[in-house]
Amino acid sequence: MSRLFNRFLPRFALAAVAAASLAGCGVNSIPTAEENAKAKWADVQNQYQRRADLVPNLVATVKGYARQEQDTLVKVTEARAKATSVQITAADLSDPDKVAAYQKAQGELSQGLGRLMANVEAYPDLKSNENFLALQSQLEGTENRIAVARRDYNDAVQSYNTTIRTFPAVIGAKVIYGAKPMVPFQATTPGADEAPKVNFN
Repeated sequence: MSRLFNRFLPRFALAAVAAASLAGCGVNSIPTAEENAKAKWADVQNQYQRRADLVPNLVATVKGYARQEQDTLVKVTEARAKATSVQITAADLSDPDKVAAYQKAQGELSQGLGRLMANVEAYPDLKSNENFLALQSQLEGTENRIAVARRDYNDAVQSYNTTIRTFPAVIGAKVIYGAKPMVPFQATTPGADEAPKVNFN
């Protein structure tokens, strides 16, 4: 029995040393940072979906008052359809082209909403309508949530990208996970980094 124990002891010791070495390389911090970034991306998508869900109500409310703005309403509806059709998964977050396409679609919807709200200035009855005021407030809140979610995602991406490029975690990142950098969220169209103007003073 002791001979068998002595025979396997070096293997157990080697396995323990290897496990300690991997832990020292920050191998566990890589999936933790990656999952955190993916969770933050889900928050970004959630806030964009919330905004997309508000758009049909906004369009219907404005349509009842501002018949002349039909062209703008159509463009907003089309931008919403495009923004919701461009999907991106957590696995796509290392593909700059897919992230850029998603950002572009969301930026176009932001611009459309901004134009719509600017045109509404000409309709004082609409601006005092209870439904419109509630939607305006919801959109303002959503745009703020989007900004916070994008910032949190970018912070998580920065942490993940730093982790996979920093020694000793870089060893585990390349050898074990084949980790690739994630793409931060950036404004890709003029004015996409600004919330639509929905304040009427």
